[in-house]
Amino acid sequence: MSNRRQFIQALSALGALGSTGLLAPNAFAQLVEQCKIFYGFPAGSSGDSVARRVGEKVAGSAFSKNAAVVENKPGAGGRIALESLKPAPADGSVLALSPFSALAIYPHIYSKMNYEMKDFVPVSIGAVMHHGLAVGPMVPASVKSLKDFLAWAKANPKDASYGSPGAGSTPHFLGALLGLNSGVEMRHVPYRGSIPGVTDLVGGQIAAMLTPSGDFIANAKAGKLRILATSGEKRSPFLPDVATFAEQGFADLTTEEWFGFYAPAKTPAPVIAAANAAINAALKDKTVIDSLALVGLIAQGSTAEEMGRSQKHEFERWGPLVKRIGFSAES
Repeated sequence: MSNRRQFIQALSALGALGSTGLLAPNAFAQLVEQCKIFYGFPAGSSGDSVARRVGEKVAGSAFSKNAAVVENKPGAGGRIALESLKPAPADGSVLALSPFSALAIYPHIYSKMNYEMKDFVPVSIGAVMHHGLAVGPMVPASVKSLKDFLAWAKANPKDASYGSPGAGSTPHFLGALLGLNSGVEMRHVPYRGSIPGVTDLVGGQIAAMLTPSGDFIANAKAGKLRILATSGEKRSPFLPDVATFAEQGFADLTTEEWFGFYAPAKTPAPVIAAANAAINAALKDKTVIDSLALVGLIAQGSTAEEMGRSQKHEFERWGPLVKRIGFSAES
């Protein structure tokens, strides 16, 4: 049976049962046999955990009969996954999980992209992450706050560097804004993901690193690095003793980046609603919440409309910031 026929039969069954008052959870055929989730970064990365843990839990819902299959499509800063979603069937059988930067920031830095916001429809936010600034053994142990670090960086311009997961990433721009707002020049060192940068930080190859704070926690507990600030509106629940950038005088660096699920444009509203319900139910599962917490992520769902409004807000916010920083993919 095709997905389209399933969809039509599901709606017919829903209407019939609803009119008799006999509608019960999962009383009608699931919309899809199995959903595929594209994710634009390698397996094992923090966002991959969101796709896999949520994907496991949608099985048996009104949306999907089976657990979702995650297909990693790393490269181009996550853009390949969205490029692959754009021509996919608009029937719920294919979704993508992406950080908001791929649709809210990238359009401001890439003059040519193979997709636009109009090519997708939001389904639900999946998880929220706070970015953090950490320093390693290159920086003296006496540096214990953001103010201390900036004073050290100003006094040691040759060593004043910070790494990020990649040029054009949110952490890259947070570091650039920190330099602009403090008047302290720091050299940016882009990496291909968080882990290589954290490895160099611990090894004393770079002074500091900006990246999702969850990627620092294990080394921080081992005493191999010090986390000086986090980017959330409030302190990270995983790092309650670390002050935010805002608390330390840099409110412009307040950012809570999210991973969100997207569907192709023209996906019918009932399909979006069913997928949203299944995803939000999964995000309330304690095993999902706990597994995401292990990688520094806060499980957090939303309505499709809330996700769309947040995406629009971030797009409008980052446009002038990127212009102020003066970065483009060609620069």
